Amino acid sequence: MDNRYDRQLLLPEIGQEGQERLARARVLIVGVGGLGSPVALYLAGAGVGTLGLVDADTVSVTNLQRQVLYAQSATGAPKAIEARRRLLALNPTLQVNAYPEFLTAENADRIVAGYDIVVDGCDNFATRYLINDTCIRQGKVYVYGAIRAFDGQVSVFNHQGRYSYRDLFPDEAGLLALPHPPKGVIGVVPGIVGCVEAGEVLKLICGYGDILSGKIWQIDQKTMESHTILL
Repeated sequence: MDNRYDRQLLLPEIGQEGQERLARARVLIVGVGGLGSPVALYLAGAGVGTLGLVDADTVSVTNLQRQVLYAQSATGAPKAIEARRRLLALNPTLQVNAYPEFLTAENADRIVAGYDIVVDGCDNFATRYLINDTCIRQGKVYVYGAIRAFDGQVSVFNHQGRYSYRDLFPDEAGLLALPHPPKGVIGVVPGIVGCVEAGEVLKLICGYGDILSGKIWQIDQKTMESHTILL
């Protein structure tokens, strides 16, 4: 192991054992856009040994305000492929698997089966229900994040088999029937929320701190008020 991890090896919560756990960990990120970009960058930087990237979209110039994985020269490229290239440039010691496709009922079980933790970088309710239900079937942990305008929230579902996305949003049909929310967002909000999601992944892998299981963390970036609410 080279000295790239020296700063976190100094932490008793990580140390050599925690770094070895990170190297063995397998984390799937569904959506490598505004949320998935900081998640992927910080997990790659920390040395999570295998990352999976699911995204069927291509890079557009409108992404660049918040999707910090990409440069303007990548416009038109498949996000999953370009994100893989960027992460390996940051940390070539990793295994990074790109899935340039949507997560669907037909492929979810196959893709999720290869990972320990699934991180939510998506932007729609249907995919979140799919991630949740697939993780429950397979006994995998689901790290949830969502953003809107100046607000964001994070939680951890199915940790030790407890709590799920359906505990937060039990009425699937009603939620899916709602009109699509406005797409406006300030670019720093997915950065903040994605970093919190990445932090939960590191805690889960290394076994330190209090996990956001049974709780939801919320932040309003305009006021910088944050709250942790029990489910």
